[in-house]
Amino acid sequence: MNKFYLAISNRELRDYIAITFGLLCYAFGWAAFMLPYQVTTGGVTGIAAIIYYATGIEIQISYLIINSILLAVALKILGPKFSIKTIYAILVLTFFLWFFQNILKDDSGKLPQFLGVGQDFMACVIGASLLGFGVGIVFTNNGSTGGTDIIALIVNKYKDVTLGRMIMYCDIIIISSCYFIFHDWRRVVFGFVTLFIMSYIIDWLINSTRQSVQFLIFSRKHEEIAEAISNKVDRGVTLLDGKGWYSKQDIKVVVILAKKSQSLDIFRVVKDIDQNAFISQSNVVGVYGEGFDKLKIK
Repeated sequence: MNKFYLAISNRELRDYIAITFGLLCYAFGWAAFMLPYQVTTGGVTGIAAIIYYATGIEIQISYLIINSILLAVALKILGPKFSIKTIYAILVLTFFLWFFQNILKDDSGKLPQFLGVGQDFMACVIGASLLGFGVGIVFTNNGSTGGTDIIALIVNKYKDVTLGRMIMYCDIIIISSCYFIFHDWRRVVFGFVTLFIMSYIIDWLINSTRQSVQFLIFSRKHEEIAEAISNKVDRGVTLLDGKGWYSKQDIKVVVILAKKSQSLDIFRVVKDIDQNAFISQSNVVGVYGEGFDKLKIK
């Protein structure tokens, strides 16, 4: 039992470390590239950026206030559905936004344009990449930054609108509203470019960490292979009864579901035991259960 709780504690600690690193990348992207070139995007951070461009109120202040209000409303309407990780992420991101702005400001108190004057689009691309990378790490480690996710959940409770569509509507409204600050449609386009790049990188990160494969291994040394994979690769193994139609001989089929990153280890284990083993590897769309993704049904 102590080992079980220790494993959970270690996993939680790794999650918090990864979430912190993701938020650090996200905040640095804003302070070094987005804010100096006055680029915005969706979400509560995008709203806070627009307020900053219009009034000079620092982004972390608006971000914290808006999220605090949303959390208070959500707790009243939806109940205590938000984990401690969400509150942790909001507080840590508020700190990092303040920290990076303060260390990057020049003597005049302004954020410098590191890429030079007129490099707005390049700053948009680099900043969006950092933002997407940071948020992707947060999401893959069971974290959340709150924001428009909370708005979407509240609306979804009363209206028949999917969460993804509601978040998209919020982002479109937020990005389009920056026209009233700059009166420049180019800024709106930059905002949507940022949103597109962020979405692409987030999807890539999430999908790359969740790719799974299935192995079918045909070998006379199936027991040795099953034992070695169970101990060395730490993956579950299933043995199925099979029969070769040509040879009319019975044989055991070793079935393994594993992360794609473990493929090479499995190949090495099998080939070390049986050079003549017949191996089939295929990608699977989704694997749900212990050791893989959680099955979530509404």
